[in-house]
Amino acid sequence: MALRVMFVAAARSSPLLAERFQDDRPLDQAGWDAVERVAHELLPLAAAELRYCSPTPRSRATGDALGYAPLAQLALRDCDMGRWRGLTLGEAMAREPEAVDAWLADPRATPHGGEPLLSFITRVGNWLDTRPVDDGDRVVAVAEPSVIRAALVYVLKAPPSTYWNIDVRPLSTTTVTGRAGHWNLRLEGARAQPSRA
Repeated sequence: MALRVMFVAAARSSPLLAERFQDDRPLDQAGWDAVERVAHELLPLAAAELRYCSPTPRSRATGDALGYAPLAQLALRDCDMGRWRGLTLGEAMAREPEAVDAWLADPRATPHGGEPLLSFITRVGNWLDTRPVDDGDRVVAVAEPSVIRAALVYVLKAPPSTYWNIDVRPLSTTTVTGRAGHWNLRLEGARAQPSRA
């Protein structure tokens, strides 16, 4: 049986340029307002047999606000950024420019003392591969954008450097289908209109 895993990106807790590594801040008012604006589109996903979320406050709050009552999954936590936790990329670059360059260039590098990008991608992929098929064929997971990026690199069997080229917007949805080791990215949108003869 094939699984359908629908990722929902958590709402933001800060403006894009103020995004912090391993951001544990709750949703701000702008995040709550954004959830309210798109709730009617995302509420139907609550029908999924299994509902999960990253263990961050904003992922939990997003899932709860959408009526998913998600179960937090430790495997869906953000990448461990070691001593850079809580910093913006700009702040880390100002403090340790060579270390940031090394981290961006090598997916095995851990200049921050945390988790390598490659291990993060593998951890998220392993979570996908161990979803219980017998419990239902539809899964929804509210996760940090970084977690969804890691999942997509894994699903597409892309080089780890692809991670830096994937943009996941808050409250966007991404669907993957398949089973352990055999995943496909599913793009959905408006249905084609029949042609008029």
